[in-house]
Amino acid sequence: MRSTAPQVRPGSVSAARPVPLSIRRPSYVGAGGTPSGRQLEPLDDPDAIARLRRAGAAARRVLDQLGPLVRPGVTTDALDAAAHDAYIAEGGYPSPLGYRGFPKSICTSVNEVVAHGIPDDRPLLDGDIVNCDVTIYLDGMHGDCSATFLCGDVADDVRELVEVTEHALHAGVAAVRPGGRVRDIGRAIQAVAHSHGYGIVRELVGHGIGEEFHSAPYVHHYDEPRDRNRLRPGMAFTIEPMLTLGEPDVIQWSDGWTIATLDGTPSAQFEHTVLVTNDGVEVLTA
Repeated sequence: MRSTAPQVRPGSVSAARPVPLSIRRPSYVGAGGTPSGRQLEPLDDPDAIARLRRAGAAARRVLDQLGPLVRPGVTTDALDAAAHDAYIAEGGYPSPLGYRGFPKSICTSVNEVVAHGIPDDRPLLDGDIVNCDVTIYLDGMHGDCSATFLCGDVADDVRELVEVTEHALHAGVAAVRPGGRVRDIGRAIQAVAHSHGYGIVRELVGHGIGEEFHSAPYVHHYDEPRDRNRLRPGMAFTIEPMLTLGEPDVIQWSDGWTIATLDGTPSAQFEHTVLVTNDGVEVLTA
């Protein structure tokens, strides 16, 4: 079993996969990839909440199809192809495709890649970890989730990083309650991460979601005193902590998307879309 993995290098990226014209597109697809920037308000319409639930459930079904495919020799482009077909089978559009020019249907982030990795022809190696980030646009709503999968025989310290990151996500979700503050989420995640000596990536955050892909509130995954906004029923957002085995400092590749740890140590991420309810929180991508 490899205790350290060779640094990930970009491979060749295949052409964007087509989406049937019968499938509804988000508005940014027809606007050159530029989102509207519209801020979302808490949902109070039962139909809108039902549609958001459907999008969240569909995103989870797509993600769940990817885990069993992760094994040595499989390329991240093959994972993208499987997800793309699954989106279409759900009747939804791959939200990442065309968003600000992103060329593929999911993000695949391997080893030291923290987020926004572009699927390519690099085969996964024994001992790798890969985060698959899935977002679907369905019934006018975006549903967003991700998980980090183990590929073959993963080193114990990396396996533990993955397990603790998932636990940190659950801790963040458990901190959501009406009347609480956004800060509570980051504080709960930080307590888990720091108790195990892991770094927390600060440059990337959770975000409001629904009719828009990204909006306020923005959710830091550490204790940020400025995150004092009150949580209200109907607010929908993602929680998606990114923890690192080494230092949390990151760099961006020249592709303008891929974010990786500066020291080359592994990073893991898990993500849910959640809805604040009158008496707590509903995980829409459970």
